[in-house]
Amino acid sequence: MVYENPEGIKIGLEIHVQLNKLKTKMFCGCSSDYHNAAPNAQTCPICLGLPGTLPVLNKKAVEAAIKVGLALEGEIAEETQFHRKNYFYPDLPKGFQVTQYDFPIVSKGKVVIEGEDGEHVIGITRAHMEEDPGKLVHLGSIEKSKGVLINYNRSGMSLIEIVTEPDIRTPKEARRFLDKLRNILEYLDIFDGNLEGAMRVDANVSVYWGTRVEIKNISSHKGVERALLYEIMRQKNVIRHGGKIIQETRHYDEGRGVTISLRTKEEAEDYRYFREPDLMPMRVVGWIPSVRETLPELPDAKHARFIEEYCITDMHARALTSKIMLADFYESICAKGVDPKIAATWTADVLLGELNYRDLAISSYDGKKIFFLNTKGMKIENSFKVSDMVELVPLFAEGKISDRSAVEVIRSILDSKGEKSPFRIIEEKGLSKAEDDLVSKVVAETIAENTGAVQDYLGGAEKSLNFLVGQVMKKTKGTADAKTAREFLLKGLKG
Repeated sequence: MVYENPEGIKIGLEIHVQLNKLKTKMFCGCSSDYHNAAPNAQTCPICLGLPGTLPVLNKKAVEAAIKVGLALEGEIAEETQFHRKNYFYPDLPKGFQVTQYDFPIVSKGKVVIEGEDGEHVIGITRAHMEEDPGKLVHLGSIEKSKGVLINYNRSGMSLIEIVTEPDIRTPKEARRFLDKLRNILEYLDIFDGNLEGAMRVDANVSVYWGTRVEIKNISSHKGVERALLYEIMRQKNVIRHGGKIIQETRHYDEGRGVTISLRTKEEAEDYRYFREPDLMPMRVVGWIPSVRETLPELPDAKHARFIEEYCITDMHARALTSKIMLADFYESICAKGVDPKIAATWTADVLLGELNYRDLAISSYDGKKIFFLNTKGMKIENSFKVSDMVELVPLFAEGKISDRSAVEVIRSILDSKGEKSPFRIIEEKGLSKAEDDLVSKVVAETIAENTGAVQDYLGGAEKSLNFLVGQVMKKTKGTADAKTAREFLLKGLKG
């Protein structure tokens, strides 16, 4: 299948990636661990832009940028340097941003994603280093704000801005690209995507090969997809009614799901770029071999190895390598001698499915268990141990518990915040295969003994099912699991 693009949609992204795993900011010694600090507490004269201060470049930030370039298969500049990007905004205390202009540290990279018609290559125009501005907090919506507070804790944080070619053809592809990029960055261990402001996206989009519009500062991958869907629809409607698309910058209001005009689009000349006089040009070509040696196994390589080494499906390998924490968790299970195919099924299908149902995301892995975040990005007490899966998978593989019981064990571990082991849960809930066989036998007896209720249920009387469940519970003296009894009854009644 070849994807056709009759609507002429072109999407390019500018992704601002915060190197929040570095200990200090880009040009000063202030801590990068500012997220839980009081407003304006993690600042100094340098990141506040006070007169007379001089920047000192963080070497680790340069090494991280080279890592990103190598991971994106880009070209690393032999020599690079910083510029001043001049504009006035309250979150920029110096009146300019230290960034890179015509000498970016990385150029001509690529990321391969699963596109609308199979593998699709997204070109990377450039990746350059820059400092983060502060954060504006509007008192109300951006349109009706009664005032603005400024927190400079973020000011001076190390950023890498990654700019794509306009190779993205749909909002779904944009989201897939961002998911893949985040995965690569987390593998490099320079970035924690769970922290606020870790990845912020500006999206450029046009329809019918026309004028592009920029949407600024979108904070989530889902938000990018929704913003693009709305903006594409808006532009089509403008053209359909005889209007013209103007080149402008818009804001995405996540609450209302709409884009709002902010200002006409600036050009590079408006920023009056000139070389940063306080930072010398850098020759980094000699750094590349040593940085290359620190590169980890990246997602695509790990995906291929998982298929070859563990003989698992492409779908399972893709899911298991979607996060470095999950990949490490799975390999720890396999290292304990557990069947890798069965472990892949129960990790990728069941465990991840239960996490999605609970709106939980994997936040970290300490070598023994994985931890989770909720939808608000807050860490929760729940965890899941490697030993839990090491206990559970053989019990299922040896036929000692049913697949239904194994799912119930995983649910119970998550609900008990990881405090109960599989053996204990099986014992407390009577989830052994023998118990399932007993319930199955009692259900068969109940169906045979209550033909009237069975006929009523088959005739549409849903309440009769509750009566039959009650009869099963009565026969087992309340020891059967009501949910299991209901499932067996439904299966028996369909048969």
